[in-house]
Amino acid sequence: MKTGKMPDLSIEQSCEGIVAGIDEAGRGPWAGPVVAAAVILPDDIPESLRYGLNDSKKLKPADRELLFAEIRASADYGIGAASVAEIERDNILAATFTAMRRAVARLDRLPATALVDGNKLPPDLPCEGRTIVKGDGLSLSIAAASIVAKVVRDRALAALGARYPAYGWERNAGYGTRQHQDGLAVAGVTPHHRRTYAPIAKILSPEEPQTPDIG
Repeated sequence: MKTGKMPDLSIEQSCEGIVAGIDEAGRGPWAGPVVAAAVILPDDIPESLRYGLNDSKKLKPADRELLFAEIRASADYGIGAASVAEIERDNILAATFTAMRRAVARLDRLPATALVDGNKLPPDLPCEGRTIVKGDGLSLSIAAASIVAKVVRDRALAALGARYPAYGWERNAGYGTRQHQDGLAVAGVTPHHRRTYAPIAKILSPEEPQTPDIG
């Protein structure tokens, strides 16, 4: 049952033609790719999605998984990612935009309008774009995209966590938790760490100890 303000279709209904929601997951973590998703919801949205979709961060993992399965079964969706190498080369914002463009390119249909969570619009989208601040809590399409991006990225980090067990990525998704920090102290930096991020860069290039001024 809905409690409080939930996303709806008000913004989508103010647009003409096919509308896609776009969101990302993974801008803040110290490791792993950034993932974006684009979702075009069906005209006849299942009630489980109409009343269940919300900002992915507000949902339990099990609920996200169930909603992800329903989105896959009923909606047109595309997933895009940008690698750690692209994040390091281009910066995280540009890499996020790359992932978003790739997600739109993987849709079966080209939307007339893309509703993008946040306040910055990716350049070179193949359709009209509109930014929506905190859109995952306002637009059902963006909420759906937030769930797809989050589930896909969490699964990818869990798979990496099985190969690199010291960091707890299956639980922290690459964020800088205490377990992740402890793992870095013991096992060091992996190829999947973002070396341009300050905590990782500091490990790779520790500051030289200061010589006390005794003159």
